Amino acid sequence: MSKPEAATQSLKQQSAWLLVAKVIGFGFSFVLPLLIVRYLSQEEVGHYREAFQVIMNAIVILPLGFSMSSFYFLAREKADRRGAAILNILLFNFVVGGLACLTLYIYPELIGNIFKSPELTRLGPLIGVVIWIWVFSTFLETVAIANQEAKVATVFIVLAQFSKTLLMGSAVFLFATVESFIYAAMIQGIIQSCILFWYLRSRFPRFWTKFEPSFFKDQFVYAIPFGVAGILWMLQNDIHNYFVGYKFSSAEYAIYAYGCFEVPLIAMLAESVTAVLIPRMNTLQVAGDKEEMIRLTARAMQKLAFFYFPIYVFLLITAQTFITTLFTTKYEQSASIFVINITILPFSILITDPIVRSYKELGRLFLVTRIVVLLTLVTVLYYGLEHFGLTGMITAAVGAIVLEKMIAETMVIRKLRLGMRHLPLMKNVLKTAVISIAAGIVTYFVYENVKVVLETAGEHFAQEMFSTQKLAILNFFGGSLVLLISGIVFAPIYLFLANIWGVIEADEKESVRAAVRRIWPGRGAVPAADGDL
Repeated sequence: MSKPEAATQSLKQQSAWLLVAKVIGFGFSFVLPLLIVRYLSQEEVGHYREAFQVIMNAIVILPLGFSMSSFYFLAREKADRRGAAILNILLFNFVVGGLACLTLYIYPELIGNIFKSPELTRLGPLIGVVIWIWVFSTFLETVAIANQEAKVATVFIVLAQFSKTLLMGSAVFLFATVESFIYAAMIQGIIQSCILFWYLRSRFPRFWTKFEPSFFKDQFVYAIPFGVAGILWMLQNDIHNYFVGYKFSSAEYAIYAYGCFEVPLIAMLAESVTAVLIPRMNTLQVAGDKEEMIRLTARAMQKLAFFYFPIYVFLLITAQTFITTLFTTKYEQSASIFVINITILPFSILITDPIVRSYKELGRLFLVTRIVVLLTLVTVLYYGLEHFGLTGMITAAVGAIVLEKMIAETMVIRKLRLGMRHLPLMKNVLKTAVISIAAGIVTYFVYENVKVVLETAGEHFAQEMFSTQKLAILNFFGGSLVLLISGIVFAPIYLFLANIWGVIEADEKESVRAAVRRIWPGRGAVPAADGDL
């Protein structure tokens, strides 16, 4: 096997492990929002979403890209300096997290004023403690991936999601208050911090003795441009939530938040692919192998398109049912926001971050681009605050993301000198788009004609099976049946067309057969068609 082939295989394996981890983790965590919307009032749900919006944004902003610098330095530095890189990250994260905690302890009204919520002011100090612990502990997943231990990262991700679901789920059933969720988050962070220390001691012996002030400065200088770019990306993605929280009530914020619901598994797939591409692209950039960088990126885009395009089309058709099934009819208004929000999906196949991180000059240029796009978005939201409804807010936010993706893609194309000769690498992406639309047309007609009948049948089944008249349960079963039948129509058509048009490649078919043989011995040994050889 040639070196590029071996590297590609390793890339596939690492991506697969990380995706499996996130799928399993998603299975644990997916039940949380379903429980929360059914056990809390709409206003309480709004408080919960506002509090954890702040927490999740803080753990991205405060490290300033220091945690992500591990991808660069662990791939390039010798053993003795790898420990120093780890120590620098831990020290930085501990200090910035502590400063955030202290700030919210002294000025808890900072959060309450943003969302015009006395409840969040009361919870401010507790939110600060969670931020401190999580800024420090969430480095666990990052360092395992940066150390190219995908299997270990898989274990960490699964265990983290399991413990989080267990703790938060217990808080829902036992207390059903936002405060109880925050305490559960504290316990989760402490557990993860203990695992982090154990892992670092085993992989980087005596790393706490490796501090080098000059190296800390070098690492800081490298991390800051990407850190600021990451902060700007987060602001670009999430700042609309703060405008909504300022203008609208907590109950309306809850509607908006679930309209912005991330499609299950979608973000996980992109994150898994990007995480393993970053160190690989760094290596290729050092070697000056631009053609291999282009080939790997095109392959990754094909894989993402295979999932993203059909999911986008399917959700576009079934958005109303999808939202009300998950979050009850109280959140029916979220569907129109959801339709606009998922417009990002087709553009999400444009993978630029691994390449941008490999070229320092691109990092600086990309930073300027992100600043301009963010300032444009803030201007639009500010002047539209008195005129935009919830759909206007999400339209502005999605437009900014799409604009930045197109600019970033243009930068990458020029840097790698892509030309017409590279277009054949994208043929399967175009095929996937056409196939998804074809499957969607058939599914649309089925969905529109059987929706009411299936909803009634599902609700009747729930009434008989569980002897309940609770609307939330009846809607869940009725909507689930509609989505199931629609999926049964869509998936076979899509997979059949993808197979006969060559989108599904021979090695992928063999991987499926091998998996079937492992699960069900004696099956899966189907002779390959001539086109598969």
